[in-house]
Amino acid sequence: MFARRLSIQRIDASGARHPCPIRWIDNFAMRNFTNDAVFDDTLPAADGLLEAGTRVPLERLQPAMEDWFRRKGYLKHEERLEVLEIAVPETGGAAS
Repeated sequence: MFARRLSIQRIDASGARHPCPIRWIDNFAMRNFTNDAVFDDTLPAADGLLEAGTRVPLERLQPAMEDWFRRKGYLKHEERLEVLEIAVPETGGAAS
C-alpha cells in the first residue's frame, strides 16, 4: 500500500465530477511503468482512486494523465481532469 491516495475525477462541460473508471487509470499506470519512471510508484485502486508513493509529483501527474486520456479518447475536448490528494486517516496510536 502506498502512502498517498489520490482522487482522479473527470470534470464534464457542466462542471459535474465523475470518478474515472479504474480501467482508464490502469491503462495510464501500465503505460508509465515502461515509459516514465517518475510514475512507477502508482497503483490503481478503484474507480476514481489511485494510490501513489511520495515521489510522484502531482504537478506532473495531472497533466500527464489528462494528455494520455485525451489521446486515448477518454476525455472530450470540453472535459478536464482533476487530481487531488485525499487525506488518509491516521492509524495506530499507543498501545495500553
